[in-house]
Amino acid sequence: MKTPWIFLAVLAAASSSPAWAAGGAEPAPPRPVDPVVEKASAAIAGKHWKEAQDVMREGLAKNPQSADYHNLYAYSIRMGANPQMDLVFKHYNEALRLDKGHRGAHEYLGEAYLMAGNLAKAKDHLKVLDDLCLLPCKEYTLLKKAVADYEAKQPK
Repeated sequence: MKTPWIFLAVLAAASSSPAWAAGGAEPAPPRPVDPVVEKASAAIAGKHWKEAQDVMREGLAKNPQSADYHNLYAYSIRMGANPQMDLVFKHYNEALRLDKGHRGAHEYLGEAYLMAGNLAKAKDHLKVLDDLCLLPCKEYTLLKKAVADYEAKQPK
């Protein structure tokens, strides 16, 4: 559970923003578009797992220090036919080694642990996401639902 002082600090900072006080929101700076991520995301959206894997493997060859690349590569392997879970875990863990606060990698690694039948490890990543997200974030919400669904399917 988040401590109340964190909430108050965020509330105080937000209310001091002129845009927030006026009822508007300050626009987030545009994120640069990464063509590798964009191409892989398009393949993933079409469930073309092999194509996404090829794109990410090529991207990793050029930029092995990208946590996003390791995360998407592992995801495309995990979602494809006959996932090689050792490779999935290797790349999710590498993403987290490069960026220990990578929320997507924590969510996806938690889901991979559920696929492997390791509820305790999935819950560990849910706890990390709870700590990382000041307010519930989509990664936390999605992993929490996956854990609940997994638990509901377990024999009583």
